[in-house]
Amino acid sequence: MFDPIADLLKLVLACPGRAPAQGQGPEASRELDALFRGLVADPPPRPPGELEDEIWALWTEHADAGLAERMERAIAAMARKSFQEALLELDTLVADAPDWAEAWNKRATLYYLMGRHDESMADIARTLALEPRHFGAICGFGQICLAQGRQVEALAAFETALALHPHLDGVRQAVEALGTTPSRRLN
Repeated sequence: MFDPIADLLKLVLACPGRAPAQGQGPEASRELDALFRGLVADPPPRPPGELEDEIWALWTEHADAGLAERMERAIAAMARKSFQEALLELDTLVADAPDWAEAWNKRATLYYLMGRHDESMADIARTLALEPRHFGAICGFGQICLAQGRQVEALAAFETALALHPHLDGVRQAVEALGTTPSRRLN
């Protein structure tokens, strides 16, 4: 039987051991590697919030200024809750820049906001194929699991996100709350 959550969970659980694609170029990849090393360092070399902000900035940037501008328009449309406008922009972004993980992630987020969970999970899978350290996409998957009553899978996703970014306080609180559920068994 086809279970999209179980299939995506396998990908999520493998993420910490996978190398990212080089979709954003070698310089951005080196910067991201250093930032992720900083997130898991004890203690971090700088405040974790600063490291996270830089990661998001690198994920959202693109060498093509036109694509970056279109991403900004999509994000602004999402903020205004102009979901159809954002979807049109993001559909063209993933078509024009299929190796840009953040384009897929933003569309996954939009699909989630629209209640289109299956499409969101498909885009999360594409995001993670390109950038397996994408703690935002992994947390998004965890939220979908929660929305569908799949607490064990949500817990596994959130724990994976924390392995990549141990300073996500809200995620840590969710893990603590979910860890008190009666069953922690994955099928």
